[in-house]
Amino acid sequence: MLKTVLERAVAVHFYRPSPELAPYISTYYLTEVNLEAGGVVEDWLHPEWANLRFTSNARYSSALGDGPLEALPNVILTGPTSLAAHFRIDGTARIWGVGILPLGWARLMGKSAHEYVDRVVSPHDEAASAHFAGIAEAVFGAERDPVAEVGRIDAYLSALLAARPAGEDEARIRAAHAALIDDDMAAVSELAAQLGISARSLERLCLKAFGFSPKLLLRRQRFLRSLAQFMLDPSLKWINTLDFHYVDQAHFVRDFKRFMVMSPSRYAAAEHPVLRAAAQARTASAGAAVQALHRP
Repeated sequence: MLKTVLERAVAVHFYRPSPELAPYISTYYLTEVNLEAGGVVEDWLHPEWANLRFTSNARYSSALGDGPLEALPNVILTGPTSLAAHFRIDGTARIWGVGILPLGWARLMGKSAHEYVDRVVSPHDEAASAHFAGIAEAVFGAERDPVAEVGRIDAYLSALLAARPAGEDEARIRAAHAALIDDDMAAVSELAAQLGISARSLERLCLKAFGFSPKLLLRRQRFLRSLAQFMLDPSLKWINTLDFHYVDQAHFVRDFKRFMVMSPSRYAAAEHPVLRAAAQARTASAGAAVQALHRP
């Protein structure tokens, strides 16, 4: 398939964190956009776990769900999401991202993920995430060397990790995360039984570490497994992408509108220069097209 002009202007590269950070961080990713003055890239990001993003030169804006686009500061922290994020990048940009897994949120934030669901905050303005505010200054140098920048990101996050002791729930969060990404896991009762905890305890754990109720988490995983197939091969018809837990296509369409705030046909008709490049690069580097399907 020939790339469009926009797709040729976008490159996304993924890098793995150091082994000590791997349980907490999924990947580092660099999005580079090279357009002439006046050029704009737009796309819609699917729901994911938390992310830290920072830039030295980008003019970009975003909105969760169907809200109006708002300009973003140079460092942002996005909590776990259940809605698509519409974003626009103007002209030329280099934007780094850090995928924060649920275990990483518990360790690096120490706040309930439920307080941050479907929210974007600036670490410059928000006390609980202020320890992330200096990452752009620590990473960007005179040269544009992604490998060197990855090393500095790793060093910055390793220092934060060392300053925050492991919590008592780490083993349970790991087990819950592994169970959530099991393709066969379909019911809250099955999830609670596998973890050996009550439904009430499971609800508290999921809200604290993952942000959402176990029912919504399982629903989101089912949807993202289907969307990932289309992202990797947009020539597929939606019926051929459906996860086996869907009853029929109408069931999938309801989920699509809930999470992406648009119909599948509208999504398929739009260009996806960033997300298509990201899905392919992420699959090659980390084995999964989207962050929420990443195996911890």
